[in-house]
Amino acid sequence: MSHPYTTDLRHAFPAQTGAHALTHDAFDAQQAALKPILAALAESARSGGQPLYEISRRRDDIEAARPVAAALLNNTTDLCILGTGGSSLGAQAVAQLKGWRTPGVADRIGGTRFHFFDNLDGATWSAALSSLDLKTTRFLVVSKSGGTGETLMQALSAVEALKGAGGGKYLKHHFAVLTEPTDNPARRFAAEIGAPTLDHPLDIGGRYAVLTLVGALPALLFGLDPVKMREGAESVWSHILAGEPSAPAEGAALAIAAAGTGHGELVLMPYGDRFERFGAWWRQLWAESVGKEGKGQAASAALGPVDQHSQLQLYLDGPNVRAFTVLSAAAEASGPRPDPAFAEKIGAAYLGGKALGDLVAAQTRATAETLARRGRPVRTMSVKTWDERAIGALFMHFMLETILSARLMGVDPLDQPAVEEGKKLARAYLAAEG
Repeated sequence: MSHPYTTDLRHAFPAQTGAHALTHDAFDAQQAALKPILAALAESARSGGQPLYEISRRRDDIEAARPVAAALLNNTTDLCILGTGGSSLGAQAVAQLKGWRTPGVADRIGGTRFHFFDNLDGATWSAALSSLDLKTTRFLVVSKSGGTGETLMQALSAVEALKGAGGGKYLKHHFAVLTEPTDNPARRFAAEIGAPTLDHPLDIGGRYAVLTLVGALPALLFGLDPVKMREGAESVWSHILAGEPSAPAEGAALAIAAAGTGHGELVLMPYGDRFERFGAWWRQLWAESVGKEGKGQAASAALGPVDQHSQLQLYLDGPNVRAFTVLSAAAEASGPRPDPAFAEKIGAAYLGGKALGDLVAAQTRATAETLARRGRPVRTMSVKTWDERAIGALFMHFMLETILSARLMGVDPLDQPAVEEGKKLARAYLAAEG
């Protein structure tokens, strides 16, 4: 099964001397350290012990979600997706395949406006509930544990708003809940109002959940094909299962080798508006997975070409402490073309007759090459078409790359002990105030 993306390390080793030189030898050493980890990963997948591999092959949950998606879209002007972190960012990245929240498109997909309320803010939520037509507004509640305070607060207050608008008898038609199959507040909420409930897998944590119904159900709502997303994801496993060199393993070896040479920050810089939320998804994935026990690298997401005008000066001429991944979709010949004669008349002949995408492609290439000339390690990644298979493959790529990197660091990529401590403390404060 072929990958819908390619990686290129030609600029990954720009300087072989100096304090921050990333050498082939350092990279090769990390690749060697990965061999037993990869062998164990492949064996676990073959024996049915790898949930990320298993979810890429599942289809039954998608079929179960189709009638729920249809109900959520029935006579609906606005659909609010309630969730935070891993329960939202991946779905937002999927939505941007259809242009959601890109300039000129805003929040409408098809005939429905989609709203992701992933940051709890009383003023924002009050304004939404008072301005939306609640009779034709639906709510998808997403919480793996079923106990996420922010999401529960939004759902419970939405119920009160619906009751105030005269919809108290029809709550079950306004909500659907996605949570794990345990006795938890979100599942009890759904049972209390009679709303449909779908199961979140017990063995896949929130930030790794984008290929579960956390991303697949929204894909159905957006008119996308979640099966193709999972097909793309499954394709990433092919080389790992065959014991061959794989892009996620190369990326993990590169990241940890870079950490060893003083590159304490990784920057993902995709080019194109429809990649913006993907960068935010990756930032959470990396930061929550590797930042433990005093270890880890910072994660930053930039966006090209716009951040060439806000961040690139620092990247090029600031401290050499960052390693980069420049991500792009084929842009050549896409977009409108200026008239050559008029472009020449105003002194911009180099733009005449060129497509807008030609300029973006040239900028993408120039950024990677300029960073490398300044001694910055750069990996480039590209997809021919930014579609369901491509985003599914990249989701899986970066999840596996993150897991492998954490294993090389000697930390558990799946837990988040420091975050859980803060959640418990917040609940204690709220209970004391009550």
